Amino acid sequence: MKLPHINIQNLMDNYHVTGLSMACIEGCTISRTECYGLLNTNTVKSVDSHSIFSACSISKFLTSMLVMKLTDLCILDLDQDVNEKLVSWKIPYNAWNIRKRVTLRNLLCHQSGMIDPEGSFPELDSKIGFPTIVQLLEGKTPYCKVPIEMKYEPESDFQYSDAGYCIIQLLIEDVTGKTFNKVMNEYIFQPLLMGNSTFELPIGEADLSNFSAGHNKVGDEVNGKYPIYPYPAASGLWTTPSDLALLVIELLNSLKGESKLNLPVNKAIELVTPQGGKDWTRLGVFLEKNEKGIEISSFGWGVGFQCMMVA
Repeated sequence: MKLPHINIQNLMDNYHVTGLSMACIEGCTISRTECYGLLNTNTVKSVDSHSIFSACSISKFLTSMLVMKLTDLCILDLDQDVNEKLVSWKIPYNAWNIRKRVTLRNLLCHQSGMIDPEGSFPELDSKIGFPTIVQLLEGKTPYCKVPIEMKYEPESDFQYSDAGYCIIQLLIEDVTGKTFNKVMNEYIFQPLLMGNSTFELPIGEADLSNFSAGHNKVGDEVNGKYPIYPYPAASGLWTTPSDLALLVIELLNSLKGESKLNLPVNKAIELVTPQGGKDWTRLGVFLEKNEKGIEISSFGWGVGFQCMMVA
């Protein structure tokens, strides 16, 4: 069944959407892709199934899948105090984490005790450059001006937190001795053949020929054209709907014992299990029960881009 092109194009015109790309999954395979519009307002190049968009916070879903793989390899432990393996920086101890220590599970489901400071974690400012994750967590950059510390007891509340995923990134880098990007390539992108996914934008303009520029609500290109978020695990993903669909299919297949990543069924089940008494939050994804069954979702809103993943 073809999607109604004329209706979608009309909606894009009404809302000043320059480019749109979609992939649909049926029976654990990509059944079709649909692409509309242009990569940016200053080109005649049309969006196609290989066009790459900023997925922003959908990065957290990839991070959660990576963490589950690393826990299966006993490199990480979901329920261990993360301070025991953090080397470059430690979560400061205060009254909120004396009784309960922060775990990877807490960080993945946004119930760690971290609250992002107001105005923190914006897109990269080229005049300032890239901060290190330690500098961010210590509150020593304009991207996060105050140190990250506990604000409530773990598991007692839900607070959506980019800072929590920065801690996850640092933990992965500390225990593996590799950059987050390299670990993601090794354990997720390469095995699943996600060749159009990256956490590192190419440097040259020519190499960005398949990348969509960001556009504002009136359809103009945003400043910087290709917004970068210097916190990959939280919001740095650039990908295509087809590549993202491959990871969704991997999760669905893992639940059936058919994982290409050799992810055990129990790890896949754990990722979609309710956490901390909150029925709708899981590890890196959100779930909702409706008339069709259980819906897995992840959303990304960033400068110039909006995206959604629903299965």
